[in-house]
Amino acid sequence: MEHLRTVADVMSRAAVSVDRTTAFKDIVETMRMWNISVLPVLTGEGHVAGVVSEADLLLSSQASVPDRATTAERLMTRPAVTVPATSTIRAAARVMARRHLKRLPVVDGDGRLDGVVSRGDLLKVYLRPDADIGTEVRELLGRQLIPRGSAAVHVHVAGGVVYLHGSIPDPAMEDVLVRALGTVPGVVDVKTDFTVPASE
Repeated sequence: MEHLRTVADVMSRAAVSVDRTTAFKDIVETMRMWNISVLPVLTGEGHVAGVVSEADLLLSSQASVPDRATTAERLMTRPAVTVPATSTIRAAARVMARRHLKRLPVVDGDGRLDGVVSRGDLLKVYLRPDADIGTEVRELLGRQLIPRGSAAVHVHVAGGVVYLHGSIPDPAMEDVLVRALGTVPGVVDVKTDFTVPASE
């Protein structure tokens, strides 16, 4: 399984969208057809002008009877909350949690729609096999985090939890390892049991 690091790794690239002139009835039909509750609204250049949700449609229908003039332009919430395709999965999850969103339009470097990411997409990272996590953790320890020959750290991964034990030359290294390994996709916690050689 590939290492999952950014929104681009988990997003849906076949993003369903509407333009600003799409009528109320057509928006409802698109949502029904694709079984989605939020649609990005695009400009002619493919930029995300806003989003229209089921909640937006319900509010509009309560205020007045929708007609052909009730378009996405009038219904949408703007500015749209978007996330770059290069954003980390954790950063996207924070945006979703903070804004209470279920789906986010994903944009490229020019601000054009590149895909859509959902809560379920972001949770895919936690389905990563323990063996894959263990391989990446050991590579990080050996190549970047521990100077060659300065420590003997053993790794065990179970249920996404990384268990580290062994000896390290400096107590401060423990915090560095925990923070660094906590960013590895699929890691839900890092637990340590280190010994530190007594100073001479």
